[in-house]
Amino acid sequence: MELTDHVYSLPITIDFGDTERTFTPTAVETETGLILFDTTLPGHIDALEDALGEHGFDLDDVRFVVMTHHDGDHAGALATVQEETNAPTFAHWAEAPYLDGRKFPIKSGDERYPPARVDVEVLDGVGFSTLAGPLELVETFGHTPGHSSFHLPEAGVLIAGDALTAADGELHGPAEQHTPEYEQAMKSVAKLGELEFERIVCFHGGGVDAGDERVSEIADVE
Repeated sequence: MELTDHVYSLPITIDFGDTERTFTPTAVETETGLILFDTTLPGHIDALEDALGEHGFDLDDVRFVVMTHHDGDHAGALATVQEETNAPTFAHWAEAPYLDGRKFPIKSGDERYPPARVDVEVLDGVGFSTLAGPLELVETFGHTPGHSSFHLPEAGVLIAGDALTAADGELHGPAEQHTPEYEQAMKSVAKLGELEFERIVCFHGGGVDAGDERVSEIADVE
């Protein structure tokens, strides 16, 4: 799905035997190629490439990788993406140790995905230049220690990561069962409600026609 000019959601549906799960990385165009936000689980890079192909791109078009956080469904294929693209990877400084292997991922049980390099450790307010206008990192802690969302004010789009979720086209707060610091995560939702946007892409739930007013409602209720 093209969320707006130069911004693309990349739904990836994976079969887990009796059930299916859909994950939604995002790609944003720059003058030199794509910024890919998050990857998918290990072993499913072909599905990611297929999702890029729906918009006329492939892995060779990925110029940068930016991580919202270190959970395995987001970062599991990162090492493989790096091998295929050699794209520099950006992540919040509090997420980097989990991605590169210095720390064990918080929610990974007894096994972890392959560690991957983080080329640049970033923090709140870091900006990227894109064809959809300036893009800014917004710290949305709670789901993980350095969870980050990304705001495209000129395009009116918020890349929420797991700070928000969606189901059947309706926007919801973060998944409480997967959010260790839920109170902090809800403060992050309130922070997002102070921005201006009309569309949100959630890693779990995809693109939603919902803006900052709806996000503020979620913060007030939950």
